[in-house]
Amino acid sequence: MTEQKPKTHELNARRMLCPLPVIRTQDKIKKLSVGEFLKVICTDPGVKADIPAWCRINGHLIVEIEEMDQEIHVTIEVGKQ
Repeated sequence: MTEQKPKTHELNARRMLCPLPVIRTQDKIKKLSVGEFLKVICTDPGVKADIPAWCRINGHLIVEIEEMDQEIHVTIEVGKQ
């Protein structure tokens, strides 16, 4: 029997300014299960501080923050809700 890898979802938050990327992230995570992953793709550099702060408060884990081609990709592992 093979172990199934948790599903990774994607949220397009490009061209959204604070606080919209965090609000959209919150809304999307409410629909996910513990252990699933969400990759948020943003252009607002404020998300590098805002999304990790929101995750700390709400029990989610930042897996990676990656900057590429003027975008910020934030990968979150969904924690207890």
